[in-house]
Amino acid sequence: MQISYFTMQKRFFIITLNLVLLMILASPDLQAQRITRQQYIEKYSDWAIENMKETGIPASITLAQGILESASGNSKLAKEDNNHFGIKCHTDWKGERVYHHDDARNECFRKYKTPFESFKDHAEFLTSRERYSSLFELATTDYKGWAHGLRKAGYATNPQYAQLLIRIIEDEELYRFDRDISEKARKSNRELQRQSSSSDLVINPYDTREVKYNNGVKYIELKEGDSFKSISDIFSLKAWELPHYNDLPANASLDKYSILYIEAKRRNAHPDHKTHVVKNGETMHEISQQYGVRLKRLYYFNNMEEGSQPENGERLNLRKRLRQ
Repeated sequence: MQISYFTMQKRFFIITLNLVLLMILASPDLQAQRITRQQYIEKYSDWAIENMKETGIPASITLAQGILESASGNSKLAKEDNNHFGIKCHTDWKGERVYHHDDARNECFRKYKTPFESFKDHAEFLTSRERYSSLFELATTDYKGWAHGLRKAGYATNPQYAQLLIRIIEDEELYRFDRDISEKARKSNRELQRQSSSSDLVINPYDTREVKYNNGVKYIELKEGDSFKSISDIFSLKAWELPHYNDLPANASLDKYSILYIEAKRRNAHPDHKTHVVKNGETMHEISQQYGVRLKRLYYFNNMEEGSQPENGERLNLRKRLRQ
């Protein structure tokens, strides 16, 4: 049977097209665009652990939510907009916005410049909303309690959300990232003080500083001439960390302060300090530093507007929110 010239051209075109498609699909560049769950864990576990140290959110929960919400970083929202946790805009969002179909059509989602911003905002999102506050009474090793608590608080509409998170955590053994941090976080201030012997001091070849503990949080006593930069250099901290840990603006002078925390303060005070009676002229920031408690949490515990100051003789809650 004789094949026409046009038929031969058509077959040649189809074969060529198929070869081109196979070459594209086999391209390492294209394959590299999609990462596996294990690669996602390796890439972002350090960020999840850092957020856990700072906020108390289990690293296993952060990673499991990122894996579930972003399809291990492969979803359109994650790849194009760096949103790894499916966080929607809500009324308080001032950043960039994108729109995708979700529970409803064209829903507003937060857009970030980098994945790191997404991880930081996820931590801020959970720590700043009252409906998630009860979760922070749980141990960082209680990933099941956190998973069920997130579902109950309405983080996602899927009724199986908790089970999905737990399955990911157990399949990938993500709980291994929580263990050591949780044990350290639960040690009391007295235990940490006993452990801070001379052999535990942080020694820098250029500046020797004794590291002390308050409420289980590391701090140093300031010397004349200290600045955020000089202390950051001693302890290899990023520029934003010290102001953030101490609830201070980045340009604050340290001359009028006696101590500086070199890691994140706790979400509440030591069990020995449930309340504080305000002395004349004391500020909320001074009380926050005195007990090693985050300033924002002090305002939350006492139903006070951020920036306001307490009255002399007022009794402040340091561990639980004042009932309205």
